[in-house]
Amino acid sequence: MVTENRKARHDYFILETYEAGLALVGTEVKSLREGRANLTDSFARVENGEVILYNMHISPYQKGGYVNHEPKRPRRLLLHKGEIARLAGAVQQKGLTLIPLSVYFTERGWAKVALALARGKKLYDKRADLAKREAAREIERAVKERSMGAI
Repeated sequence: MVTENRKARHDYFILETYEAGLALVGTEVKSLREGRANLTDSFARVENGEVILYNMHISPYQKGGYVNHEPKRPRRLLLHKGEIARLAGAVQQKGLTLIPLSVYFTERGWAKVALALARGKKLYDKRADLAKREAAREIERAVKERSMGAI
């Protein structure tokens, strides 16, 4: 795992996930291997039959010299035509968007992005999720105290 979009699950309902390849230049791959990437505020769009990832920040490679890449350039995602068509149709629906969840390397060394089809959460949804998590923690704490007292 290179980087993860931690706020994605807090801000969005994840409906489907896809694995997409990243079309990168050499210095971007080297920076990713050093873990110098950020997915905050990044998103993807379907344009002209291609999926493009925007606002993903990959820091310039320190030893890159004059051949270094632009940190926030749009990057093409590699998906099958059928998946792109399905995503294009889904994004046409109101409120759906494409959000990157994480960037990682496979065993073969390919850079991949976990892409999610998501719907934005309202403020009350976020509060409800927070309340559920807090209640689960309280229950777990009470069970643990009770089991420790029985010993």
